[in-house]
Amino acid sequence: MTPLAAERLRAALLCLLALGASCARAQSESEPAPALRPSEALAEPISAEARRQAPTFLFGDGLHGQIDGESVLEGDAMLRRVDTVIRAERLRYDRATNTVRAEGDVRLNRYGNVYRGPELELHLDDGSGFFTQPSFSFLKNGGYGEAARAEFIDDHRSQVHDVRYSTCRRNGPEWLPDWVLRAARIDIDNEAEEGRAHGGVLEFKGVPILPVPGFAFPLGDQRRSGFLPPTLDLDSVGGFTYAQPYYLNLAPNYDATLTPTLMSRRGVAVGGEFRYLAPVASGQVLGNLMPSDRLRGRDRWGLSTQHQATLAAGTGLSLNLNRVSDADYWRDFTRGIPALTPRLLPADGRLSWSQGAWSAQWRSLKWQTLQTPDAPIIPPYDRLPQLTARYGLSPSRGWQYTLDADYSRFRADATRTLQPNAERSVLSAQIGYTWLTPGSFLTPTLRTNHTHYAFDAPLVDGRTRATRSLPTFSLDGGLIFERDTAYFGRAVRQTLEPRALYVYTPYRDQQALPVYDTAAKDFNLDSIFSDNPYVGSDRIADENLLTLGLVSRLYDADNGGELVRLGLAQRLRFSSQKVTLPGETPIDERLSDILVGGSLQWSPRWRADAGLQFNPKTGRSLRTTLGARYSPGNYRVLSAGYRLKNGISEQLDMGWQWPLNDLWNDPGLDLGPGRGLGAGRWYSVGRLNFSVMEHKLVDAILGFEYDAGCWIGRVVFDRLQSGAASSSSRIMFQLELVGFSRLGSNPLKTLRDNIPRYQYLREPAPPPSRFSNYD
Repeated sequence: MTPLAAERLRAALLCLLALGASCARAQSESEPAPALRPSEALAEPISAEARRQAPTFLFGDGLHGQIDGESVLEGDAMLRRVDTVIRAERLRYDRATNTVRAEGDVRLNRYGNVYRGPELELHLDDGSGFFTQPSFSFLKNGGYGEAARAEFIDDHRSQVHDVRYSTCRRNGPEWLPDWVLRAARIDIDNEAEEGRAHGGVLEFKGVPILPVPGFAFPLGDQRRSGFLPPTLDLDSVGGFTYAQPYYLNLAPNYDATLTPTLMSRRGVAVGGEFRYLAPVASGQVLGNLMPSDRLRGRDRWGLSTQHQATLAAGTGLSLNLNRVSDADYWRDFTRGIPALTPRLLPADGRLSWSQGAWSAQWRSLKWQTLQTPDAPIIPPYDRLPQLTARYGLSPSRGWQYTLDADYSRFRADATRTLQPNAERSVLSAQIGYTWLTPGSFLTPTLRTNHTHYAFDAPLVDGRTRATRSLPTFSLDGGLIFERDTAYFGRAVRQTLEPRALYVYTPYRDQQALPVYDTAAKDFNLDSIFSDNPYVGSDRIADENLLTLGLVSRLYDADNGGELVRLGLAQRLRFSSQKVTLPGETPIDERLSDILVGGSLQWSPRWRADAGLQFNPKTGRSLRTTLGARYSPGNYRVLSAGYRLKNGISEQLDMGWQWPLNDLWNDPGLDLGPGRGLGAGRWYSVGRLNFSVMEHKLVDAILGFEYDAGCWIGRVVFDRLQSGAASSSSRIMFQLELVGFSRLGSNPLKTLRDNIPRYQYLREPAPPPSRFSNYD
């Protein structure tokens, strides 16, 4: 043992013998030592009682003092107490007041936050004290700073005065961050994970860009009330837009955001969002009000509500309500309607129940249709109400039973339709049996459908009631052949899966029946193996046909992943289909178009998909879809698609996210997992949708991102088609000060929603522990 090590060991033993309760837990001679108890994990938070009773450990090259008075440690002195570590050249510890004074290159670590400076005084019981001329770093967000003085109020709260703060890491003796917050004072609350600057200014590249007389910023990921960064947009319709959101952290399970907005061409609006989450219910309410729109000369508003609740075991309530002030709302506020179809807004309420094989649902659905003269649409019927019930047993093999009942009352504005409103009752029963083996399956099924209509007004033939009953028989079967083989040196399992479906439904004249909720299914490799070409209950097609299909797949022999899939199918009609929807032509062709589809993913980097609807008589493709994606790694993705409907539409689609530094082979500075590819890198992002038939760009997103390590800059151009001859476009600028705030517009949601597999350059990471920075 070296002399220095022997001296340090002697000092530590002297500390334990002389200081007693200061070096170990205070206890009387008669009190037995507490038994050790197992703990599954180290505790992040320390209770006040545990902190008060915690032992204090002292180390140093030399020690002198009194047992009940002040002890002085010199030479690499150190004090440890629960989540606090103090190192200094000289350390004075007063046992009576439980106060420590440190001098000379002092380093303080409090639950992972580190302070350095020449002098420290700290009361260990309540955490109060001061630090002169400290530099500091915060664990949760990686923030750094320098101050003239730090005052500790208690274990969690402190104030730093005349401070410079940034999240740009210190890379040398001269600290010249790209951005810095200068403030007269910053109040720090580690329990709330919040910092609040007073009398400050935000500088970027040495230029003041934003005064911050009073500004709160996060030190972690906890929610807190306060002003969020403003949003700035430049829109071709609304002009310059400034929005200032204010966040209200009302409770752990619900919150709200209020957003006053100024649009230079339209006026002032106010928006709001309320979210809630409970053990049995969750939802949100979105609203926007513009008292006077200068472009339209009237008040504008929009409202959207979603709610899901569990009322009892097996019973649930769902609400989806969407309404706007006028028919032009979807065109003027193209990004403000959350509905999937912005011109058809549902007000949909559902009460559902299920118990074992039984289920039932009450539903009320009323649409708001936003009509425009240049592109009118047929409004759907409201269901006021709809009642459904179902009993079903559908095991993978053996007998299957299904009984469905549906009552719907259809309503629509009489000026928008020539059909009468009606009540429709549907009763459908189905029975089938499945023989299933490892290499084959066979399922015969018999289904009957009984439908009754009661009309509010007579049909053209004078009837006020109508009834239709139809049986349907189907026989579905297939084989599965497998073999192990190899292609291009790769071991695979290949399958050959022929399938046949026969369907017979007799003819019933249904042309006089109105159509309330029925439409033709999309003709694809899934729908071709169904027993009715329509979805809904107003049309059941007469069928006497056989569908033949063949699928072959290649599976990776090691992990079972699908590498290749190829399939084709065609229908053979034994009699013409007479039942059609209004405007359709009866099908006389004995052979349908051939459907061909496939996918290829030989490597995780590449994926390609293709689909083709081919008419063998004309030798032409009626519909073609092609898609490909290349993604060699994080933040690198290229996707392209081609869609053709012969004589209707032809579109090209491209999307991408790619680091431009790859062009000049610059790897950048590694920032660690979840933090992009590195500092000093440019990224290009975008998506383009081009109409080949119209020779024009329909929708477009083009942008650039720059990752500087401690800040990210984004510029994004967004163009959205809002009508046959109208569109809106905007430019979004954003400066993200990592770990601090985002300034400007907010293009991240636009990029995430529109660019396939887009990745944020700063993915959320698990919060760091105080033990990860413990020394």
